[in-house]
Amino acid sequence: MQKVNWGIIGLGSIANEFAKAFNNLNYAKLLAISSKDKKKINIFKNNFEIQDNYCFNNYDELIKEEKLDIIYLALPTFLHKKWTISCLQKNKNILVEKPATMNSDEILEIKKYCNNKNYFFEAFMYLFHPQIEKIIDLIKEGEIGEILSMETNFGNNILTKKNWFGFVKKKKIDPTKRIFNKKMGGGSILDLGCYPVSFSLLIASLKSTITNKNVNCIDINNKLGDTGVEVDSYATLSFDNNFVSRIGASFSRDLGRKSEIIGSKAKIIVEDTWTANPSKVILKKKNKDIVFNFNSSNSVYSYEIELLSKFILNKQINDHKVFTIDKSILNMQIIDAWRSNI
Repeated sequence: MQKVNWGIIGLGSIANEFAKAFNNLNYAKLLAISSKDKKKINIFKNNFEIQDNYCFNNYDELIKEEKLDIIYLALPTFLHKKWTISCLQKNKNILVEKPATMNSDEILEIKKYCNNKNYFFEAFMYLFHPQIEKIIDLIKEGEIGEILSMETNFGNNILTKKNWFGFVKKKKIDPTKRIFNKKMGGGSILDLGCYPVSFSLLIASLKSTITNKNVNCIDINNKLGDTGVEVDSYATLSFDNNFVSRIGASFSRDLGRKSEIIGSKAKIIVEDTWTANPSKVILKKKNKDIVFNFNSSNSVYSYEIELLSKFILNKQINDHKVFTIDKSILNMQIIDAWRSNI
């Protein structure tokens, strides 16, 4: 069976989880890795059985590797534009870790380098999990009636902790750490908020086609932390098709990963929208709840890698789950609006 050869640039924690997802896949193989940290290369090489000649200390050398079909770019956000363009200039398919760029200007520049031979994907892995397909089917089948609104959040309290006596204490923040560093693409909106925005666009699009001209970001409420990045952020997305989505992203509150989609007849609750742990979708009708559980040993990344590999083999993209360059542009334009008062 033909397999798509993948390479990874940037070997941080997300890349490690991504690499684990290649186990027992039919259409994908992790072939090559690249990092400027030789220690990380050695760890990855041993953990994932990468041959020495496919371990690169230079990103350009990996990009030049002719056997690679697609590159997963897992570098910090502020490096995405440069290395995405480098991949596209070498006619490499690319999967970019979210958020795709620092702002919409950067991604519009990237689009100049895209053509029909290049697949640009933004890595919203949650879209590929079976629970998302079930949500879409329920809506299309009219189970909740006309979709009216939703609320979707992503937030964990990483700023405070309780001491032995139960008192809340602020954690010491490292300003050089990516998520707290403005120049590196830090802040709760870029790091977490891109998820609720992307999911809002998906659900809104089930009602009508969405462009940047028929969605407004209103009721913006952003709280800045000590390093100047937002740590607690909320907004409402108002669509011209009479759909409204309330979104939140936080480093200071345990908002969880739940989403609620409200229709004229019923509503859908997703317990863990982003990592599907637990993978549970609840259809709440007036008289009963119908629960859908998706038990699988597969990583949420496995579904993403396998389906994108199939698309590359078939040389076509025809699925709503794929976040193409145009979807990424719209997603980032909304994020820009959400961050407009920062």
